[in-house]
Amino acid sequence: MFALIYDAHEQDKPFKQVLSVHKTRKTAEHALEKRMARLGKKKVWECDTRIVWLKEKVKPGYGVTENAFSTWQPGETIPYGESHPDCD
Repeated sequence: MFALIYDAHEQDKPFKQVLSVHKTRKTAEHALEKRMARLGKKKVWECDTRIVWLKEKVKPGYGVTENAFSTWQPGETIPYGESHPDCD
């Protein structure tokens, strides 16, 4: 399942709070857009929020570590721009 997690990239806080869970990446992206608007039309990187693939079922409010999620679902096509840098 896909999820929005709160990730402020703080090394001393390994648990990331699950904000919401979703069956598809598309619905997770829609939820992220709504969160950005609710936070005052901030950019993605300003919201400290990420879309991830959870390896196990959890509920919103749970805390997960990096071992419990990955950026992409197994078998999911990774966009070219995500796997290749923009510069030489």
